[in-house]
Amino acid sequence: MKVLVLGDGRLGQEIVNQTGWDLLSRKKDNIDVSLFDDWCWKMTGYDVILNCIANTNTYSEDYQSILDTNYKFVTHLVTFCDEMGIKLVHISTDYVYVNSVENASETSVPVPDRSWYSLSKLLADEHIVLFCRDYLICRLSHKPYPFPYDEAWGDVSTNADYTPVISELVIKLIENGACGLYNVGTPTKTIYELASRTKDVTETISPPHIPKNVTMDLTKLNQFLSKL
Repeated sequence: MKVLVLGDGRLGQEIVNQTGWDLLSRKKDNIDVSLFDDWCWKMTGYDVILNCIANTNTYSEDYQSILDTNYKFVTHLVTFCDEMGIKLVHISTDYVYVNSVENASETSVPVPDRSWYSLSKLLADEHIVLFCRDYLICRLSHKPYPFPYDEAWGDVSTNADYTPVISELVIKLIENGACGLYNVGTPTKTIYELASRTKDVTETISPPHIPKNVTMDLTKLNQFLSKL
């Protein structure tokens, strides 16, 4: 199986480090998401394209840039992958569940918070589900390893984990042919509890606009992994 990773952010780079898969970088390879036809030929010959490209400026008001990167670019990827017979693996976010139920399952109705980031990611997910013939969507969140800050929120519950841990889970899903939509993470903990595993941090309270619970039901993921 020949896999191409798009994007050399923290997650994309860690996945490449763990697997040796090929990589296309927006900076190093001059990839402009708004000029898709100029470089899409570079993606030919692969069995799987893993899209880690995203505008993660969560509360930015620059909605056009966010929509262009997180939604419109994905629609082009779907069309390309369908035409070329390539499987699309897309990295989504737990933020689509901000106003949904706790421990949201893949079949729960996502209700994004009032940010263009969350809305753009949900739009991309729904477009893939509706139009892509062969796909895997991974809803997740990951944190730098080790935790880089001196303070950590004790009132925010999450299934996020450190980037190497989340990367390993995504790799297992890809290598073992998972399809459809998966919540990807590890058992629920607070950001403070996660941070304390790698650093002596001070527990603090998050700002009012930060979602306090984006927990996900990981049953589907765990059942898949238990069969490997």
